[in-house]
Amino acid sequence: MKYFDENSTLLEIVEKYPETVDVFTSNGFSQMNDVEQRQKFAKSISLKIALMLKQIDLKTFSNLLIEAIEQNDNNIDATLATNVKSADTEALDIVGLLPCPVRIPLLEQFNNFVKDFTAKNGVGVNHELKAASMGLDWVEKNIVGISDAKQLPDPFISAGFDMFFDEEMIGKFKRNGVFEDTTKLPKFNSLFEEMKLKDPKNHYAMIGVVPAVFLINQTELGDRPVPKTWADIMKPEFEKRVSLPVGDFDLFNGILLNIHKKYGDEGVKKLGRSLLESMHPSQMVKSNRKKENRPIITIMPYFFTKMVKEGGPMIAVWPEDGAIVSPIFMLSKKEKIEKLQPIVDFFASKKVGEILSHSGLFPSVHPEVDNRIPKENKFMWLGWDYIYKNDISKLIKHCKMLFENELEKE
Repeated sequence: MKYFDENSTLLEIVEKYPETVDVFTSNGFSQMNDVEQRQKFAKSISLKIALMLKQIDLKTFSNLLIEAIEQNDNNIDATLATNVKSADTEALDIVGLLPCPVRIPLLEQFNNFVKDFTAKNGVGVNHELKAASMGLDWVEKNIVGISDAKQLPDPFISAGFDMFFDEEMIGKFKRNGVFEDTTKLPKFNSLFEEMKLKDPKNHYAMIGVVPAVFLINQTELGDRPVPKTWADIMKPEFEKRVSLPVGDFDLFNGILLNIHKKYGDEGVKKLGRSLLESMHPSQMVKSNRKKENRPIITIMPYFFTKMVKEGGPMIAVWPEDGAIVSPIFMLSKKEKIEKLQPIVDFFASKKVGEILSHSGLFPSVHPEVDNRIPKENKFMWLGWDYIYKNDISKLIKHCKMLFENELEKE
């Protein structure tokens, strides 16, 4: 590589080539967009290690960086997520956010699929599939102010409970029967036998979940009992000793909603009192190295627990009452199903399920995927009855207000 090598630090790369910042932020390194965070995070981590932590292919990502450098144009979206816009007025439009650890391998597979799909069917496909770290503001531009379903992207793909469960934004389209789940899976993975993950109203097509588990610093734990349930982490002895993925909106909102469902307003308040600080999961796995303010418990996506060094002070604990899960799903327009079905089939396939499960540790609902998770490990799912009986968007705002009010009392 003539511009950098695998041992170059992220800070060295972006300081020499500022045009690469967009490549990093578009592919899961959200802290690279903040100068202060970048100085702390990027100066001590090499490109090779950073990509290994996110399970991103070094060669593929390096090519994106080189492309951005050689184009030297900050306005160009140097990412696999955007394809050349089709001039075909009948082209399908796909928009979504993909979990960072699986985004690159999914895009590689999808881009190959699109070439074959277009050649076979003569239908163009425009797609923008960004990293989940970009946040939902990026997707909102595709929904806010739209009153005609024809203006919506044909399928949305995302995770979490935010805008896609908003009764104002998406609700009006759901009520008019705009979306339909046509994934046609005969059943869901046996891992979810006790959960009713399939949407009974047939709007949302589930393809997988993001589980939240505990990482315990045994040194900081001392003689306290190891917390094994969500109720345990809200005990007084853990006040100001818990780190939460507040910046990971998909998962954090799922945690707030499930805590509120099970423990009410007081449970959310206790969770707020437990918070020591918010950290990105990649920082959480190394939190034992902090000089001060070391959390006892970090709540994180299951994926990041696999980065914990064996034999060290950090141990992963799967909650006995279940890992809280955030859904990964599609919303597909019913009127386009005939054209869309092959794309729906792709994202509901065993191949995609294995990428989600094996590359990202996001368990797949596909019945033939080995999720490599012990059968005794339980999940905590909000439930469709609860989702349809509540305005989820308003409930998220309510929970955040309760949570943040506790922080302001410090």
